[in-house]
Amino acid sequence: MFTERTSVGLDVHARSVVAAGIEGVTGGVFQRRLGAGPDEVIGWVQGLPGPQAATHEASATGFGLARALNAAGVRTVVAAPSKLQRPVGDRVKTDARDALHLARLLRLDEITQVTVPTVQTEAARDLVRAREDARGDLMSARHRVSKLLLRQGIVYSGGKAWTVAHRAWLRQQRFELTGLQAAFNAAYDAMIAVIDRRDRLDQAITGMAADSEFTPVVDRLGCLRGISTLTGFALAVEIGDWTRLDGRRIGSYLGLTPAEHSSGATRSQGGITKTGNTHARRLLIEAAWHHRPAYHASSPILRARWDRVDAEARDRGHAGNVRLHQRWQ
Repeated sequence: MFTERTSVGLDVHARSVVAAGIEGVTGGVFQRRLGAGPDEVIGWVQGLPGPQAATHEASATGFGLARALNAAGVRTVVAAPSKLQRPVGDRVKTDARDALHLARLLRLDEITQVTVPTVQTEAARDLVRAREDARGDLMSARHRVSKLLLRQGIVYSGGKAWTVAHRAWLRQQRFELTGLQAAFNAAYDAMIAVIDRRDRLDQAITGMAADSEFTPVVDRLGCLRGISTLTGFALAVEIGDWTRLDGRRIGSYLGLTPAEHSSGATRSQGGITKTGNTHARRLLIEAAWHHRPAYHASSPILRARWDRVDAEARDRGHAGNVRLHQRWQ
């Protein structure tokens, strides 16, 4: 419940912040365009009748302003943009109106809050997302190499692609036309550069997963099939505080529940909503495929992961693997 005297809405941009405050006793409205620096924003907010509370939308500007306001004693809520209530007939959108709208929603306690990560968690999340970008870049680079060869009628038939043998075969490719050879060399070099970048990121993630605040969560997640170090670490930092979710709510949080449009006696369900964190949703979907084969508790890889956790986590992991394989069947 909103208890502060003044509610402040902040429309945050890269170079400026448009602020609007509503004072609850007199109903007065305060508006100001400020610089992007947190000190100027904090000074203006603290100059309003106190106590104050502030809110701004989650955006590409990050959570630095929210952390600075909270550290200064101003309760700050970061709003989920997709959950903001907006009038259907409102056709005028300006920064000042958006800031005032946020201030009103905060006073009515109608803000759906986004969890503000710590500085360490946000740094780890940036590392995980850099690795995700490298994965996407590698897929594109491999696609360019393979399709360039396919246009020349060259297809690899020596087994599985993108193995050591396949890379040796790629290095042997030669073309008579100078332009074609240069294009192939550029595509191949780009692919090798992305592989090196991905491997460096994997090493950094493996090091943090073994010795950081996320290690206990990564080790417990590793009790399940399909969740190794990279997947476990990514889930740990992307989801963050696991205590706010349970087995039923995490599906809705990540957009894995079906869409629904029901009215009266008619119920219509569609595909999954695909809301929430795209990276975490993809990881869970890929991990689910590992529960298709028969489950063997004697797997040496799984046993090595179990050795890093206590008996209760091992039992929960074993029961989860049995249940998930049965669910797949």
